[in-house]
Amino acid sequence: MINFAFDFLFGVLMGALGGFFGIGGGLVAIPFMTLILGLNQTMAQATALVMMVPNVALALWRDQQRSPIRWSHAFPLAAMGFITAGIGARAAVHLNPLYIRMGFAVLMLGLAALTLLRNRISHRESKPKAQPSPLRLGALGSGCGVLGGFFGVGASVVAVPVLTGVFGLSQLAAQGMALTLALPSTVITLATYCWNGHVDWPMGLAMALGGLLSVGWGVKWAYRVHERHLRILFAVFLVASATMLFIKG
Repeated sequence: MINFAFDFLFGVLMGALGGFFGIGGGLVAIPFMTLILGLNQTMAQATALVMMVPNVALALWRDQQRSPIRWSHAFPLAAMGFITAGIGARAAVHLNPLYIRMGFAVLMLGLAALTLLRNRISHRESKPKAQPSPLRLGALGSGCGVLGGFFGVGASVVAVPVLTGVFGLSQLAAQGMALTLALPSTVITLATYCWNGHVDWPMGLAMALGGLLSVGWGVKWAYRVHERHLRILFAVFLVASATMLFIKG
């Protein structure tokens, strides 16, 4: 019962953060689970996905209510992410968890740098650098699906900086679009990890219940923060997660 209560409260915190940043909560949960709870990287990624699937679904529904998504853009992004996520997940279950953890940390630092760069130059831009065509969005979905499946964080964490920095979407619009990519790719990634026996279901389900309670709060708070500040907070969040993973080393 004590373990359930702890995992539930942890899920509440992760759900709120996931809704706020549009990432499902796994990005901060994974470093915590490896550094504090002692899970290896693969088990942490797989278990966090149990929480992320319902959190992402609820965050997407909440976001759609506040800001309708352009499904003509979201469909190629999500469809290609779904197809390629299983490829990344199948690769991850056969690699040394240490290599995955270090790669995950480097990825987070790169995303933080891209987000801060976008924040720095956004006031100089009058239009996006590239139009979000189905072909380009499909290519983005393919790459994000592989990375999301491999690192188990949901492809949205990769997609958000690209959608803002390359296609010129606002932070909130990018987070909504990224959630449409994250949901199907996260489902297929979880199924792959589960098939290979890497999921701690009691922990994951307790976290999922807590996250469902709080993810709506996070989405609501995101709409109260200035866009530039939201980007900065997102970058700080990424750097903190990477630092935790390097400490685990």
